[in-house]
Amino acid sequence: MKKTLLLSILAFAPLALFASSEGAVETDIIQRTVNFVIFAAILWYLLADKIKAYFAGRTLEIQSELDKVQDTLNASQAKFDEVKKQLDDAKILAAEIVEDAKEDINSVKTKVIAAVDAEIVNLGKNFDSKIEVETRKAKKEIVSEILEELLNSDSLSMSEEELANLVIKKVA
Repeated sequence: MKKTLLLSILAFAPLALFASSEGAVETDIIQRTVNFVIFAAILWYLLADKIKAYFAGRTLEIQSELDKVQDTLNASQAKFDEVKKQLDDAKILAAEIVEDAKEDINSVKTKVIAAVDAEIVNLGKNFDSKIEVETRKAKKEIVSEILEELLNSDSLSMSEEELANLVIKKVA
């Protein structure tokens, strides 16, 4: 109803604008306007349902495309969030691996240092025992040389006590 009223007002607007009060020349503007209004009403009557259906269908197509795009966007956002979570987990795992590696390095260092210290102590003990063994060997050799000299020499006659004292002095 409002549309029809608006259309009729628009149709009669030129009549009001171009009307003059002095000796108006008779034209067929009124008949043409009425014909235009009738033509517009017939077009509206014939095409209104088809135009409404077209625009309703187009609205539904646009809405379905928008829904598809929204679904794609939501799926992409979900994948992005999942990948971001995996990245954060990977960063945490990498940090844990680095910490574990540092702890392993420190553990290996302490074990190596302990092993080296133990080896140094063992080498020191072995060196001391070898020195002791070599010292005993040298003492035995010296004692046996002196005894052989004394026993082989006929000119020297000593008592066993003197001989033992002499050996002790040489060895010391």
